[in-house]
Amino acid sequence: MALAFSLRHHPRIASPLRPSLPRPRPRRLPFCVACVRPSASPAPGQGEAARGGSALVWFKNDLRVDDHPGLVAAVAKHETVVPLYVFDHRILSDLSDEMREILLFSVKELKELLKDQGSDLLLGFGSTEDVILELVNKVKPSHIYAEEEVEYNLRKLTTTVESSLSAVPFSWGNPEFIFWRTPFYDFKNLKELPASYHEFTKLKLSISLPLPAPTIPVFSMELKTSALPSLVDVKNYLDGTPCQSDDSWISLKKASPKSILKMNRNQNIMKTDPAERGEYYDEKGKETSSTFNNVRSTKISNSMFVSQEGSLVKGGTNTVLNALIAYLRYLEGTARDDWQELHDKLRKAERRKGASFSALFGSALYFGTISRRRVYYEAIKYEKERNAGFLSPFGYSAPTVAAAVDAVCSMEWYSVLALKSQICNEGVYPVRIWRWKGHFIQYTAVGNEGPAALLVHGFGAFLEHFRGNISNIADGGHRVWAISLLGFGKSEKPNVIYTELLWAELLRDFIVDVVREPVHLVGNSLGGYFVATVAGLWPSLVKSLVLINTAGSIVPTISSIPSVDVKLIQERKISGLAWLQAQLLLLFLRSTAGKFIEKCYPTNVERVDGWLVGEILRASFDPGAAIVLESIVSFDLSIPLNYLLGSFGGEVLIIQGMKDPLTKSETFLSMVREHCNKVTVSELDAGHCPHDEVPQKVNSILREWITRIESSLHILERA
Repeated sequence: MALAFSLRHHPRIASPLRPSLPRPRPRRLPFCVACVRPSASPAPGQGEAARGGSALVWFKNDLRVDDHPGLVAAVAKHETVVPLYVFDHRILSDLSDEMREILLFSVKELKELLKDQGSDLLLGFGSTEDVILELVNKVKPSHIYAEEEVEYNLRKLTTTVESSLSAVPFSWGNPEFIFWRTPFYDFKNLKELPASYHEFTKLKLSISLPLPAPTIPVFSMELKTSALPSLVDVKNYLDGTPCQSDDSWISLKKASPKSILKMNRNQNIMKTDPAERGEYYDEKGKETSSTFNNVRSTKISNSMFVSQEGSLVKGGTNTVLNALIAYLRYLEGTARDDWQELHDKLRKAERRKGASFSALFGSALYFGTISRRRVYYEAIKYEKERNAGFLSPFGYSAPTVAAAVDAVCSMEWYSVLALKSQICNEGVYPVRIWRWKGHFIQYTAVGNEGPAALLVHGFGAFLEHFRGNISNIADGGHRVWAISLLGFGKSEKPNVIYTELLWAELLRDFIVDVVREPVHLVGNSLGGYFVATVAGLWPSLVKSLVLINTAGSIVPTISSIPSVDVKLIQERKISGLAWLQAQLLLLFLRSTAGKFIEKCYPTNVERVDGWLVGEILRASFDPGAAIVLESIVSFDLSIPLNYLLGSFGGEVLIIQGMKDPLTKSETFLSMVREHCNKVTVSELDAGHCPHDEVPQKVNSILREWITRIESSLHILERA
């Protein structure tokens, strides 16, 4: 760290964020003893009293002082508290420019809040372990407070920092790490919580109250710190890091599937999408609407957004709380320019009922400028204000309250599932968590060397559907990734409109951000169509394509994209009929799941065991499951497979279970052979999911295929 300022003594100043709310009733500490892990044993003879002088609070994605259990605990135990944020390339590299700019606004406001109390937020650039090591030598903290993470990259970073400090024998003793959480539900033991939301709701757990912002102790200490950087500074820093991917690799994420399809059509498309019209309800329950033209064209001075085009709320806790109040009070109307701007964006973002909340506040929750339970508390408080202090058992009186409560309760459930998978993983493979657009995505990675393969499941499945394939393929000298897509398995099921292009973008970003090299892409059923879409739109990411009983169709006359309907490159709207169909489909799947799946395994029905059926049923009760089905029943998969495979231009293997009850396999393969090039077909005596029904046969085919493709690629590289 290269910097310089001095922190001077000030009288203790009350936090500007301290709400005029009743203090929560006495309860246990919001982090449990099990979350406290020493990075090294204290030096002999050194007890708690001898080491309690100062503490370091390491901020990551918890950029607030309100409802911050780690900060509250540090202030309660230590006379000197040193807040720190590090601009580390491992945190910044995967963020978009818009998210980086929002991060800078959040850090700036947090720094200002702390300075108002005579403290400050120390800023560092570079590797976090180096920055913290330097600071520990200067401050000599007895404890380091950090939020317990679920995301794999952040957990890995935390372990690196712990290891770095434990390797140094500090004369005053090694600092102890305190890992804290912000528990939404008041539970005692995470390991004992059921993984089924259906069973979880039966516990009727109370929701804990948010903690008031503490008064931060001031300290007098000469320290060096970085100045708050600009977005240009951050970009220049990332460009100079050795791990930074080349520009061509990064630029792939900037090309949306819509823009690629538009370019491929080579013609201008008029913007007539009805999804541009957001719908909401006025105080009397009448439907209102707002088109893109209703959004204000003049930038207001106190805007809560980074840009006129963006919909993510920027800034720190004060800004976000102001935006939340404006959001909740949408039905009341307003004369304030900043609230009117938010209401305009709310209407535009409301593509389906309740979707506007995450669209507006997703970044604030991601960076932790506001906690989920603070959102819940404010929403319920406002609902009680509207109803003379009561909550109706028949639902909320304002749709914005319902949207906020449903969103944070859903997010909390998937956060609990993610944390549970890290602390007490009960699966066959180690589960990792990746955050995509703020959502929790579960995946696994097996194997240490060899070419990369990514396995993508089909409708209703999850990464463990490849239970018989992952290790076997990895043992053949490959590195294997398998992912539970957004909306499936134990991955998050947010309130968004799901499209084949959304899932294709997710897979593209996973390859770029997680795998970080081109892959052999394998997909089953609907997952087959998704991977074909990735290969067709971003062919440089894919070494070869394997489709296992894929969804999608072959259109004989297709040679280019013009015949594809305009709706494919625009956001879809979900109809009331789709909602009804989704509810009926959900009931059908829950009542007949076992029998239906058995029909898809005609030659090896024993593979349809209690675990497989149970996991599918478990996911069907998750919050948001019905929303996924609403989109699924609206699918038409109108981009033909032969167009996608032609756009890819690489080698394609089609593995087809010929007894698939969902597909006319003979007809499909006949069309493939006639209208697709560079396609190899392998027919199996199996149903819709050959990879799980006859895994040994599929594994052998996949290993031989990858080996052959790799040999061909090596020959081309040497030529």
